[in-house]
Amino acid sequence: MPTSSASRLSQRLAMARPSATGAMSEAARRLADAGKPVISLSEGELDFDTPAHIQLAAIQAMSAGQTRYTSVAGTPQLKAAIARKLARDNGLHYDDAEIIAGTGAKQMLFNALLATVDAGDEVVVTAPYWVSYSDMVHIAGGTPVLVTAAPTDDFKLTPAALREALTPRTRWVMFNSPCNPSGALYSADELRELARVLRDYTDVLVMSDEIYEEIVFDGEFVSFAQAAPDMRDRTLTINGVSKAYAMTGWRLGYAAGPAWLVKAMALLQSQSTSNPSAISQAGAVAALDGPQEFLDGWRVRLRARRDLALSILADAAPVLTMGRPPAAFYLYADCSAAIGMRTPDGARIETDTDFAMYLLHAANVAVVSGSAFGLAPYVRLAYALSDDRLRTACERIVSACAALERP
Repeated sequence: MPTSSASRLSQRLAMARPSATGAMSEAARRLADAGKPVISLSEGELDFDTPAHIQLAAIQAMSAGQTRYTSVAGTPQLKAAIARKLARDNGLHYDDAEIIAGTGAKQMLFNALLATVDAGDEVVVTAPYWVSYSDMVHIAGGTPVLVTAAPTDDFKLTPAALREALTPRTRWVMFNSPCNPSGALYSADELRELARVLRDYTDVLVMSDEIYEEIVFDGEFVSFAQAAPDMRDRTLTINGVSKAYAMTGWRLGYAAGPAWLVKAMALLQSQSTSNPSAISQAGAVAALDGPQEFLDGWRVRLRARRDLALSILADAAPVLTMGRPPAAFYLYADCSAAIGMRTPDGARIETDTDFAMYLLHAANVAVVSGSAFGLAPYVRLAYALSDDRLRTACERIVSACAALERP
């Protein structure tokens, strides 16, 4: 087919790549549609149902006619519920002008970058990182500065590595605790040490992605602004209801930070998506203000799934090895031993992407390659699915690893 200048894309879009997690999930769906017994460990969402009281709140909101436009940054009721949550759980106090809600935490991240990053600006991103971070920075016109967090440091950014990455061009430092994909959890002392470095760089902002806050098994979650209160006015705290309350499809995230930044994010939102769904906002109010006790039961079930997966996958060593992550619902597994090995049909595994594709086609298990998260050769496995399916998936992985041969 002939091409023309009409098909030219913008330079900013040319810098972006498709989501690797979405691509693997789509590949798994295609195989499943073709009749293959695929089990997906690639998607970052709980298999639990949204709690009934949240669903009921949304139904009641619809019945009461709450189906129209709201304020761009969210209803007064939702912003008040967010403020109560931050005060109750994190000891952080924000007023209405410092809070914004949008269509997922992902939009909050993107709006903040687009509102503040110009060509030449740098954003420090710790690898392994959530797949969209670096592409968002590129689309915003900035340069991601990737800092590798070693497994010997539990995949966490150290003060020395942070200081080395900072330059006069640094605009943001992005944190994600608990971390997707590694499950890393920063302690209060570790956050304070990072803040100690950042105090010398007064023009640098901090983006703290805390979407996995409620999914902690070992240790205690601490918000960055809570650990370093003097950094509050330079910190954007991002969260949402997707992970904690099994509401990924509701698309409701929020952010709290300095009023000048929130105002700029709202301006962008007013010219793009406008307000988040009115119905989702009503559900989010019920989620944040409603009973939280069920979360304890969910954590017990997720911890048991983590330990089940680890116990089975221990038999995949030395091809696949991993630690015991304290939070989130992922295993970030080292597959370096698989590189150079041959599959039963004679193909050579050259990369972690090759290994992920091998598991998909040989074991009918979908995982995501670590190269998508900025640190290879690894694969990410999401264990938020039923015990039976998780057990079957892990047993298939063990069998597939055993079938590999060293040339």
